[in-house]
Amino acid sequence: MNTVPMASPSSPNPLHPLSLLAQVSSRQATGCLQVMTPTNTWLLHLDQGQLSYVSTVERAFERLDSHLRRLSVQVPSLVSAVRVQVRLLFEQQATAADADYQAICWLVEQQHLQPNQASTLVETLSKEVLEAFLEVRQGSYELVEGNSLGNAPRYCQLNLRTTVEECYARLKQRRTGYSQVNGGPQRLGVATVATTPVEAGPAVVAGGRGGQTGSLKPDAKAHYTIACIDDSPTVLQAINSFLDDKIFSVIMIDDPVKALMQVIRTKPDLILLDVTMPSLDGYELCSLLRRHPDFKTTPIIMVTSNTGFIDRAKAKLVRASGYLTKPFNQSDLLKFIFKYLN
Repeated sequence: MNTVPMASPSSPNPLHPLSLLAQVSSRQATGCLQVMTPTNTWLLHLDQGQLSYVSTVERAFERLDSHLRRLSVQVPSLVSAVRVQVRLLFEQQATAADADYQAICWLVEQQHLQPNQASTLVETLSKEVLEAFLEVRQGSYELVEGNSLGNAPRYCQLNLRTTVEECYARLKQRRTGYSQVNGGPQRLGVATVATTPVEAGPAVVAGGRGGQTGSLKPDAKAHYTIACIDDSPTVLQAINSFLDDKIFSVIMIDDPVKALMQVIRTKPDLILLDVTMPSLDGYELCSLLRRHPDFKTTPIIMVTSNTGFIDRAKAKLVRASGYLTKPFNQSDLLKFIFKYLN
């Protein structure tokens, strides 16, 4: 295994779990992400950016035993003697990154658990630990690359993005006491309609120019150049129709590969950048633009129907200025543009 220090400070630094998870998701990492905090070490086992298992070094077997006790109501073979045997066999290896996972595999081998029961157990434990991990605010971390679970069977693979969404929703629910959190997790790559409420008004569709909101016009400059990068001609035409040609010149770019050179040539005042595009996605293009000296401070607004925390964290990682959610109306668009132009 190779150790890749994504960050390895000598003492705990401020830690942002969502940004960290966005990094491993973007890199489609395979290995064990180890996060060291003053009180625990968190172990996130990854397979090409997806979660295979999540655990901790401290109290891993207390947590496992607690779940096995509950499960014993449905699985009579999980008697007290078996649970004690599990701890005797594996708890002494608790410093190993996968000791509790190996214990679950052993229970399946000994036919105390069925594979589908092990799958449910692994998923439940992973989500419980991940939910607690989202509250971590200090620590250091490194990615140990390689097959961190060895030859052990994989009982489940959790989509990182949707699992984080689910855990964050539960965390919010627990904090606030709400019985329901509005707007469920979005699926990665969906490019249709977001569940986020928007103001009344026409959604993004091709059509004629609507009336402009004069009170929103900035005073600093009479005319602005806006680059709009999206592989959908419908979206490009809709945005063009929303922007008054007396105030804005809209450069419509439908090829993300050619977009970089066109933007460098025209030097727009603001860039609207679609996230989901073929060949080169919006995050990659934003990162490339930020490396160019002319675009270190140019407002770059990511436009997408993906409303999740991982997506927003990715946007921060590439230093996007803002995040505009589809569908949006003319008022939404103008408010966003003038906010960043001012």
